[in-house]
This record gives sequence, structure tokens and C-alpha cells, in this order.
Amino acid sequence: MKKPEQNTYPWAFTSVGGTVRVKIRSGEDISHLGELDRKMWTVLSCPVKNLELDEKCLQYIDVDQDGKIRVDEVIATARWITAVLKNPDILLQENDSLPLEEFNAENPVGARLQASARQILSNLGLEKDAISLEDTADNVKIFANTRFNGDGIITPVSAEDETTAALIETIAGISSQMDRSGVAGITAEQVEAFYAACEDYAAWQKACTKEVLPFGEKTADALAAVQALQDKMADYFMRCKLISFDAATAPAVDVSVEKIAAIEGSLASASEEIALQPLAKPVVDGVLILSAVNPAWKDAVDAMTALIGWKKDRISEGEWADVCAQFAPYTAWLDARKGAEVEGLGIEAVNAILKEDRKAALLELIEKDKAEEANALSIEEVDKVLHLQKNFYRFLNNYVVLADFYDPERKAMFQAGRLYIDQRSTDLCIKVDGPSPEISSLSGMYILYCTCTSEKLGRSFHIAAVLTDGDVDGLREGKNAIFYDREGNDYTAKVIAIVDNPISVRQAFWSPYKKVARMISDKIDKSAAEKNEKSLSDLTAKADTATSVKLEGDGKEAAKAATSSFDIAKFAGIFAAIGMAIGFIGEFLVAVISGAATLKFWQLLLVIAGILLLISGPSMIIAWRKLRRRDLGPVLNANGWAINAKSLVNVKFGKTLTSLANFPRLTAVDPAARKKAFWKGFCWVVICLALAGGLVYGICTGKLCKKKDAPAAQEQVEEVAEAAAEPAVELPETAE
Repeated sequence: MKKPEQNTYPWAFTSVGGTVRVKIRSGEDISHLGELDRKMWTVLSCPVKNLELDEKCLQYIDVDQDGKIRVDEVIATARWITAVLKNPDILLQENDSLPLEEFNAENPVGARLQASARQILSNLGLEKDAISLEDTADNVKIFANTRFNGDGIITPVSAEDETTAALIETIAGISSQMDRSGVAGITAEQVEAFYAACEDYAAWQKACTKEVLPFGEKTADALAAVQALQDKMADYFMRCKLISFDAATAPAVDVSVEKIAAIEGSLASASEEIALQPLAKPVVDGVLILSAVNPAWKDAVDAMTALIGWKKDRISEGEWADVCAQFAPYTAWLDARKGAEVEGLGIEAVNAILKEDRKAALLELIEKDKAEEANALSIEEVDKVLHLQKNFYRFLNNYVVLADFYDPERKAMFQAGRLYIDQRSTDLCIKVDGPSPEISSLSGMYILYCTCTSEKLGRSFHIAAVLTDGDVDGLREGKNAIFYDREGNDYTAKVIAIVDNPISVRQAFWSPYKKVARMISDKIDKSAAEKNEKSLSDLTAKADTATSVKLEGDGKEAAKAATSSFDIAKFAGIFAAIGMAIGFIGEFLVAVISGAATLKFWQLLLVIAGILLLISGPSMIIAWRKLRRRDLGPVLNANGWAINAKSLVNVKFGKTLTSLANFPRLTAVDPAARKKAFWKGFCWVVICLALAGGLVYGICTGKLCKKKDAPAAQEQVEEVAEAAAEPAVELPETAE
């Protein structure tokens, strides 16, 4: 394996996103990118699609057109563009236009491109010293009315005389290819194919002799008339053969009287149904009387006999076969048809074209056009220069350095737009092919995968939106939002997947309490639902039992059943459990307060703070560690990038990517609401002050909840427990 070369060029380095990266300061730096150690590149490969950068520029950089831009292609592009420009520093200005004097005339390619730029301006009828992207944007305008443009396609404008121009137009009407000028033209292959078709068609027409046309000019019409009756004639002669074979089949093969009688309405308008009947009444001798055919077929039979010159009123199966056999040479000639593509010109026009024989002249024009290929390609390369001048430096800042992502004044080329959701907006939205939670979860970021749709524009795509500030309580799959792309177009966004990670330490502090609150809420809801279901089931069962009891039944038994559900043991057990719980809680508070009796107020506050940190500390530490390691790399990797360095998103920088709603503090407009809010707040303040004052007083005096009272409380708990352990007392039965 070849040992990598040492970096000899004096690169400048900077810290970007928690990683040391090379800094591109000049066009000289760009020209030496090939000398930069590839281990120092931020990106090794990126996709061409889903980027907010000039699409044509990306296609120019993607030399092999495989949809991926790799380091070698970036280096090749950097060497080429810096070689054809006199001052490569102009790339850092990102201009739309380029002065003609900025082409490097000392470089052969640069000199050729300078000449091509002048040719473009001349073709457009412009007199100026600079060429712009607008000038090279439309090839049709550049090559309009030019005889030759190097694509190997000639148009009527390429011809030197009107006759040749008309011939080119004729050939293009049969087969054409679009010229660079936007006009339909012809290639050498199309010229060769046209003249071959003309020769084949002329030879085929020459083979059409009198023997081929048994009925002269009427042969084609006669054949069509005979073919129209062929199936019906064959059907008639078969019916005749069946009658000759067995006379008993006559009713079955004859005209169906029942079907004719079943026709409703006028028979004159039922020709299609009548045409389904036999061509004529079958007879034993198998001869067709032409004057007695089915009325629906009478016109077709008369037309056929007139075209073939049939004079008799009857025709046998053998005679019909002889008529059909006369068309054999004609049908064989038709099957041998060649040059059908030029048939529309007519045999006279085809013979005239072959007689003039301008084939060589057309091929010579095409060769002249091909000779201009180098100049035409140079004209297209001028467009490449302008696109790279405008966008290549920005591309490098997103590929080599990733500087645009960390620049508050710019946006990275992978940032697709802005998502508004849950009273916040995020600018870190990346177009993706679809959700990739497994890879993206490694980033340590909270990510919303959304489907964005615009019926107005007829577009639909996926984004990965990264949230770096705020709460996540209201976020869920299926939530709708609005996405705006970089051009300001709006899309309906719908959350389809979520990668859950901490957003802030503050959120992590409250996370345990919120989880416990959700767990308790879920348990209460589940318990309430179960109780409700059980109550409904019991009520239904009792109702069924009550309705099954006879009205004259024993009232005393009913009363006993009604009162037997009350069991004092159950209630004693419940009260005992409550008493024990209160006793344990009281004992705990006594122990805490008695132990804190010697503490000062500020020390007690520290104890309370310590308890809170003990609960929230682990989640806060985990969140803090994850927030420090938040990395954009896995998100881009999931979208087809090959990221070669960390791209950290710390808390401070994350706040610049996600913006929260900042509402002013307002007073309620409704006086009743203001009064209610005031008293509610006032009550909470009084309660808190009372609890705090009582707690402080008890600690300072040492008279609150003495520890010696604890045994008495324990004895009370034990007495309640013993009472609960006694057997249940059954209530006496009551009379009705």
C-alpha cells in the first residue's frame, strides 16, 4: 500500500463544530486541495440530490454522473477551474458574471474558453466585456440561426440552397433529432436510412405488374370487398353441406324465425341483429342465389360483384374459391412491401429524390457540423466556468470544512428549510429518502421524521427535523405541522417517526417527575376503567337476578341478599390500611423533622435541594453528557453522506437552530377571570407561607412532632390492625 504523502502546503486551520478543520482562505488553497490529507476532509462523499445548491453545478462536479460526489471529483474540479481562471481568488466572491479578461489566456483551455465566451456574446448580439450566467443559460438562444454547432445534426439553416433545405425538412418530417438550436434536424444515420427506404420503396413499386393486379386499379377495392364477405360465405356453404349430409339439420341451420320474431320495434333499424342470421337460406345443391341474400348483406354482395365483374345471379363454392385465388399474386406483393416510411411521399416524389441524389451533399454538411464540436463544447464549458465561479466555493465550505452550517449568516446546503411545530421553529431540516431512526439515534438528537406534501406544487418528500430547544410533551406521531422550503413554498408536514433524545438539562430535570405523573395518571385511568367495567358488569348481573325473582317471592330472603353485601371486615381492613399508611408517613416526617431540628433554615433548604438533585440528578447527568456529544454526522450518514469528522451541536449553538415562541406577559381581559386568577394565586401563596412558617417554627422551638410521640402513634396503628384482624360481625337480618 502506498504511503500517504506529507502535507507540504501551508494550510491554515480553525476549530469548527468541536473539530479542527482546514480553512479555505484563497483560490490558491482551492488549487492545492489535492495535497490535503484526506483524513482532514470533513466529507468523503455526498449525494447530488436533496441539496440546496445549484443543481447544474453539482452535475458538473459529479464527473462520472453516478449521483455521488467524491473527493477525487472535487479535487479534479478544483484543479480545472483554478487553471482556466487568471485569478482563482475570484471564486471566493461568488459572482454571477465573469470579465472576459479573467480567463487565463496563457492556459490553452483558458484561451479557448475565452474565445468561446466572445462567440457566445456575438451569437446573442451582445457587446460587453463580461459574460454572465444569464447569457449561457439558454443553448437555444446561443445556437439559434447558426449553420453548424458541433452536434452532428443539420437543420434547414445548414443548407446552402433552398432545394437542399427542403430535402432536409422532408427527411426530418419522417425521422428527426433535436438540434442544439432547438430545431428538428437530421443525422448521418437518418440520411442513410431515408435513402435506403426510398430505394426499397421504388423497387417494390416496380415489381407491381399487370399479373399482380387482376382487376387493374380496382384490385385493392375488390380485395377489400371479397375479404368483407369471406367469413359469411364460408358459413353459408358449410350450412348447405350440413343439409346435404342430413336433411334433419335444416331447421337448425336455417334462419331462426323465433329470433326474428323476438326483435322489437322496426326491423329496418335492426340490421345488426338481422346480419347475424345466415347469408341466405341454405339449399342442398350448395349454390348461393345472389338476388336472394340476407337484406343486411345485400349491399356488400352487390359491391363485390360489381368490382370483380361477376355477371351471373348465382355462385357456387368452387367459383367463389376461384375468385379468391385471383388475389394471391396481389396479396403476396403486399406482403413483400418495403420502404413503407416514405410511402406517404408518393412514388413520383421518391423517384425524383433518387434521381437528384443529394445524399453525398447532406453527409458532407453533417461532417462540417461535426468539425465544430470542439468549439461547441467550449461554449458549454463556459457555462460550467460560470456555475463553478458562483457556487464552488460555497460547496467547498459545506464539503471540506462544513463552515456554512456553523455560520449564523448562512445556511448549509443540506438545510432544506424551516419547520413550524408546537410553538417553535427549527432550521435544521434535512431532506431524506425516508425514516432511518436506527442510524439517526446515534446522533443524540431529538429528531422528527416528517412527510411534506404540497398539492399546489404536486411535490412530496421526507425531512428529518432536529429540535434543539423547548419541551417535547406535545409532540407525537401523526401531529401536523407546516414546512417552508428555501424558496418560501409551504408544505403540509406530518410526523411519521420520532427519535427521542434529551433536548435540554432543564427538560431532563423535570423528566422523572413527568414520567411518574404519567405513570400514576395511566394507572388511575386504567384502574378507573377496570372499576367502571366491573361496576357495569355487577349492575347488569344484579338487574338480571332481580328480574328473574318472582314478585310473590319471600321478601325476607330479598332483604338478606341486599344486606349481605356489606361486610364490616372489609371496611375494618380498609381503615386499618389507611391508619397504617398515615402512621408510617407520620413516623417518616417525625424522623425527618426531628433530625432537622438542629438545622438552620438555609441548611434545610440545602437538604431539600439535595433530595431533588438525588431524584433528577441521574437524568440530568445523562442529558448533559448526550448534549455535549450531539453529532450531526449520523443524521447525514443516514441520508447517504460519508462524514469523516465530528459535527457537534452544543447547547448554545443548538439554541440558534430552534426558535421558541416568546409571548409577552398579558393580563386577562375578563374582570371575572382576573379576579379568579388573583384569588387562586393568593390562596397558593398563603398556603405555602403557612407551611413554611410552621415548619420553621417547629424546627426552631423543637416542639413540633417530638420523637417521643412516635410510640403512641405506633400503638394506635397496632390497635387498629388488631381490630381489623378480628372476625367480621355479621349484621342481623331485618324484616321486610
